[in-house]
Amino acid sequence: APNSCSPSLARHKVVPSDHDLFCRVRLSCGIEMFSSKSLARGAVLLACISCSTAFSVGGVSGIFGRASNLRPASQRRSSVPFAPQMQLQGLREMMGTQGSGGAGAYSPLWKNEWGAAQVKETSLKPDEKVGILFLNLGGPETLDEVEDFLYNLFNDEDIIRLPNPLKPLQGFIARGIASRRAPNSRHAYESIGGGSPIVKLTSEQGEKLEQKLSAIGVNAKVYIGMRYWYPFTEEAVDKILEDGVNRLVILPLYPQYSISTTGSSIRLLDIIMRNSPKQWDPRKIDHTVIPDWYDHPGYLATQAKLIREKLVGFEDRADDVKVMFSAHGVPESYVKAGDPYKEQIEKCAEMIMAEVNRDAKSKFDYTLCFQSRVGPVKWLEPYTDTVLEELGASGLKNLVVVPLSFVSEHVETLEEIDQEYREVAEEAGIDNFMRVPALNSDPLFIDTLVDLTMTAIKKPALRVGETLDLYQKSTKELPGYPWEFGVTRAAEQTNGRLAMLGIASLAVAQVWQSGHCPTIEGPALAGREPFCAFLSRDGWAWLFGALDMLQM
Repeated sequence: APNSCSPSLARHKVVPSDHDLFCRVRLSCGIEMFSSKSLARGAVLLACISCSTAFSVGGVSGIFGRASNLRPASQRRSSVPFAPQMQLQGLREMMGTQGSGGAGAYSPLWKNEWGAAQVKETSLKPDEKVGILFLNLGGPETLDEVEDFLYNLFNDEDIIRLPNPLKPLQGFIARGIASRRAPNSRHAYESIGGGSPIVKLTSEQGEKLEQKLSAIGVNAKVYIGMRYWYPFTEEAVDKILEDGVNRLVILPLYPQYSISTTGSSIRLLDIIMRNSPKQWDPRKIDHTVIPDWYDHPGYLATQAKLIREKLVGFEDRADDVKVMFSAHGVPESYVKAGDPYKEQIEKCAEMIMAEVNRDAKSKFDYTLCFQSRVGPVKWLEPYTDTVLEELGASGLKNLVVVPLSFVSEHVETLEEIDQEYREVAEEAGIDNFMRVPALNSDPLFIDTLVDLTMTAIKKPALRVGETLDLYQKSTKELPGYPWEFGVTRAAEQTNGRLAMLGIASLAVAQVWQSGHCPTIEGPALAGREPFCAFLSRDGWAWLFGALDMLQM
């Protein structure tokens, strides 16, 4: 948002006298009144902003959230360039996943083939309690919960980024946005049955994963931590500690990493762990994070299988149909700040289609677009509705739509794609609109979750803090992020600059009012206060004269 608080001084003119350019400034506990009211207001405003930046206040994690979204400066992450390719490639090799290539390039460590799993070496001890923490967005289960869910969503600094001086207003702004969007959102949730099915579907995924792990001799419990609604991440963390879990796999149900999804949940976990270092001592709870898995062969194979099911009948006429991947969008500014989401989405779509076309008689074509944009800022393009109109105008009649970044059905698939975009497609002339279902509890996808879990247990741990260091840019490259509490280094730097600007404004205002710079007793340069001497004509003449004498 533009800074509308900075006073404009352009309309004021200074007419220096023959004797001085500026005059004496008196700074004391009581500041003399002066006639330039606009300058006075500006100086006071700068002072107020200065105070607010020294003691920065951030929004809470949610209306029912317990943990703060703040982090002390002493614990701030070092400036690590975002996701260097060599670092990520080395990490994937160490963690047992592939950084490039499609399905079939991966050699599972502990299973002969999909669906026929057997444990080899898991590094698990007999007395270890294994926990798996699913991280997801969450959603309201009743219409009465919609507005509070939206408030939690927009109160997250990773979703709505405000300039630092406006950070204390995050909650107020979030409430305003939530109240304005609530009626339309309620209508959307009402059209899909009165609430989001994401908690139910995620619970089913967890139950299936527990059963699969038990079948191969691994007793594990799945915990669900939603970011913006029940069950909250904080609740899941409390339950993990209560159950005495000492081996934890953190598995975000977002195949692609984004600051606004996986990054937000991991940052919250980082805060929780830093606030309770004894409880989260690695000697008590050995945790590891799976930051992304968009290139996992099981995930690619599951998506390809579901797409092929929709392409039945088009094997000999691939030109009559197109596959359209619709991914959830993010603001373009996130990508410019280093978010890997766009790059991972593009690679993911390419690898899925390589698997789809592996044994096809003729190659199917595809396109990629982004949905769910909010607000006036520019989001990732092309937009889904625009692409639908263009495809219809080109004469396309058959379209297979793939919700790429969603592993469970929820409002973005059941209402936005199935209803809104279907209507756009039909109006554009696309008669056969086919939507690929989300992964949900597809057996092949559950096998993928098993493989992700066991590989994470087998390989060296990637901690929460290390994930943030590796995947997110330094705070210098993400303006206003994260917002911190207390007298921090960044706040003091901003405070000092604004305070000096405010003092200078007061000084200039008094100089303009008095119109002259009288001589004073005490320390002086050229018979004047140092400030006036510095800004006066004969003060500069005295300085140049002194320099000439030093050169002789």
